[in-house]
Amino acid sequence: MTAQPIVIFGGFLSFPSAYEGMRATLQKLSGQRVEIVPAYTHEWLTTVVPAGWALLLRKLEATVRTAARRSATGKVTVIGHSSGGVMARLYLGSEPFEGHRFNGREFVDTLITLGSPHYNHTGGYNRRRVEQWYPGAYFAPDVRYISVVGRVRQGKRNGTFGERMLFSSYARQGGKGDSWGDGLVPFESALLAGSQHIIVEGANHYGLRGGAWYGTPHIIETWWPLTLDAYRPAR
Repeated sequence: MTAQPIVIFGGFLSFPSAYEGMRATLQKLSGQRVEIVPAYTHEWLTTVVPAGWALLLRKLEATVRTAARRSATGKVTVIGHSSGGVMARLYLGSEPFEGHRFNGREFVDTLITLGSPHYNHTGGYNRRRVEQWYPGAYFAPDVRYISVVGRVRQGKRNGTFGERMLFSSYARQGGKGDSWGDGLVPFESALLAGSQHIIVEGANHYGLRGGAWYGTPHIIETWWPLTLDAYRPAR
């Protein structure tokens, strides 16, 4: 991967300060400037409608373009956590969305998604539209797509109460209840077709109650170096 700025786009109901630790670790590991899209919890609540998506995508656009102006390559790497990774796929495209063409692939040549629910059988209209317009790693090889997912918990039909709840949740998203996943998103949903797949032991979806998640330093030290490998699309 070429040395260039990194932009972090958070997940549903998140806030920028939740990613400050991730930013510090990535800056140390990459030696590059890392920006966080200023998307706040109350703004994520508006994403139940297309106008809410457009609001946050414009914030992503502004952050990416600022970073690209500082980039020696003119390009940036986007890291999308959870819903941010799904929305970033839409940002790359040129189809008009809420009256605006983002065409983010002019500025982004690498998209890394962390626990993003790319395939969700019960997802809303906008999520389905992403896969309809830009299925899988749509802009590869011009854009590198890398899907990262944690392996923490398995859903079980006849397990504990928590395992049964997870079985139902995983089944709704990826169609396979007894899958493994990050405690919220299963492999079948998080691993985008045509992307490089990275499975990280012990990475929870969020860092609730002090648990290790995608933004914990030792977890970043696991997945980040793997994104630097030569591009190996999944078959």
